[in-house]
Amino acid sequence: MNDRTAYLVFLLTALLIIASLVLIGLAPVDKTLGVSQKIFYLHVPCAWAAALAFLVNFIGSLGYLIKGEMKWDRVASSSAEIGVVFGAIALVTGSIWARFAWGVWWTWDVRLTTTLILWLAYLGYILVRCMAQGEKRRTFSAVIGIAAFADVPLVFLSIRWWRSIHPAVITRSGMNLSPRMKLAFFISLAAVTMLYLCLMIVR
Repeated sequence: MNDRTAYLVFLLTALLIIASLVLIGLAPVDKTLGVSQKIFYLHVPCAWAAALAFLVNFIGSLGYLIKGEMKWDRVASSSAEIGVVFGAIALVTGSIWARFAWGVWWTWDVRLTTTLILWLAYLGYILVRCMAQGEKRRTFSAVIGIAAFADVPLVFLSIRWWRSIHPAVITRSGMNLSPRMKLAFFISLAAVTMLYLCLMIVR
């Protein structure tokens, strides 16, 4: 990616972030949760960005094991680091939201538990890269990245397979959001996705 394209990506990301902040402020206040519901516009996009980052890590790890090229390892490791950051934000914002919605900071709900396990697995990926050296570091971390990704679909499907108090963003009847809430959500989703891309370019 050349400098001109990167500059346009950064500019678009900045505009989307500004637009998302304005739209979140203008979005209606939830009748049940009040203003605390607005953390949803950060929590869900960050969880999505973490899952996307771990998918890219999975592809990069697989690419490295198959082709043995350094570029695949660089993509995988960079994406894992960014994914852990987004995952941490998702866990923290989810805990804050849970305090208002459920009255507790944490509960061992199936969605929360599988998300924590996923985050810890990729934290382990980063620790392996810090401890091992050379070819062993790249190979071991690639294997961990591929194995850890198995938890990503489990996080998504957990509230459908098991009883959970965690609300689903999308149900069979669609998204239970007003039009202005949907607009704020999708712009926020686009902004955080573009932020992930910017961080990958910089990293």
